[in-house]
Amino acid sequence: MNLAGKNILVTGGGGFGVGEGICRVLLSNGATVIINERDGTNAAMAGKKFPEALTIVADVSKPSEVEAMFQQLSKKVRVLHGLVNNAGVGLNKPAHEATEQEFGELYDVDMKGVWLMSKFFVNQLLKNGSKGNIVNISSVHAHATISGYALYASAKSAVEGFTRGMAVELGKYDIRVNAVAPGYVHAQQNYALISKFTDDPEQWVEDLISKEQVLHKRIEPDDCGNAVAFLLSDASSCVTGQTLYVDGGNTIKLFGSI
Repeated sequence: MNLAGKNILVTGGGGFGVGEGICRVLLSNGATVIINERDGTNAAMAGKKFPEALTIVADVSKPSEVEAMFQQLSKKVRVLHGLVNNAGVGLNKPAHEATEQEFGELYDVDMKGVWLMSKFFVNQLLKNGSKGNIVNISSVHAHATISGYALYASAKSAVEGFTRGMAVELGKYDIRVNAVAPGYVHAQQNYALISKFTDDPEQWVEDLISKEQVLHKRIEPDDCGNAVAFLLSDASSCVTGQTLYVDGGNTIKLFGSI
């Protein structure tokens, strides 16, 4: 998966979790990586972890900041060849209990931000007469979900529909659009969230891996990074409009715990 000579922008999470794995794998395959974060603190954390990467601050949900970011990048790297829409927020609350503000904040980042980033990315490709690739980070929740995640699942379902639609629209320009849908990717900070619906988050994670996943091993951030790198590379030159699930086989089972 040779990405040498490719300038790839990754939004959100460059210093931890799935985003960290994506950045690490892309850099190891020769890409020039630009990490976007919403605030300077996270950008500094990502830059410290990946000193060979460029960092840039912008809120992907705000058109003026996205436009300014692309103007800066056009001067620094001229053209971006790849975009990974990884930035996202979660919401664990039943849909009938969520507020309009919570709904708006979720969709502003998880869907509007994906659209804005893709819009500016595609237009700079067309301006430069270049082909390129978009990889959107979805979730297993777009396929099957649990209580409290209806709105999050709907946002990720929208991302997958958007992925397919843009792939159809952009194929004539040799621009490919795909998605990666991670399952449970373990990180220490996840225990705080899991503790909201179980008294033993460590055991919950172990049960998920041993009883729900077909592959009984933890999904690491680099596993998601490998999938993203494949979709950004020429190794997937005839793949577009697809969602690649990196979930240990969790969503393919008819019944759980069997």
